[in-house]
Amino acid sequence: MADEMQFVVFKLIYGEQISEYAIPISNVQEIIPMPVPTRLPQVPDFIEGIINLRGKIIPIIDLKKRFALGETTAAQDRRSIIIDMEGQIIGIIVDEVNEVLRLSADRIEAPPAAISGITAEYLTGVGKLEDRLLIILDVNKIFNEVEKDALKNASISA
Repeated sequence: MADEMQFVVFKLIYGEQISEYAIPISNVQEIIPMPVPTRLPQVPDFIEGIINLRGKIIPIIDLKKRFALGETTAAQDRRSIIIDMEGQIIGIIVDEVNEVLRLSADRIEAPPAAISGITAEYLTGVGKLEDRLLIILDVNKIFNEVEKDALKNASISA
């Protein structure tokens, strides 16, 4: 198929709502079991803390807090997806990692103005599958410049 992209698909569960999200596999470095992060003082609420991953200090982000989707629970299948965000390595907490899948460009639509509390500026689009929709995140736009600085400082301060 022409113009296919690969995505890592994951779930965020908040209340009774389960939504599927996707990020381009090109941004993903690895997927690890959810570590226990070391908390840092005076950082934004969505920064859960930092971890030491093979000698590299990585901030761990709670996407549900970042997108105001509620509190994260200690789900058994929680994972951290280690991603490269414009050269900054971070981990994002997800409830489940489902699959890696290919989507052709004609199955991706522009994002609507607001989806589940996430403004369209954070999104690349919405992937249409036969029986479900995938919210495709733009990992380089999830955070504003002030938040990106806080993430860099979290990596440096450790």
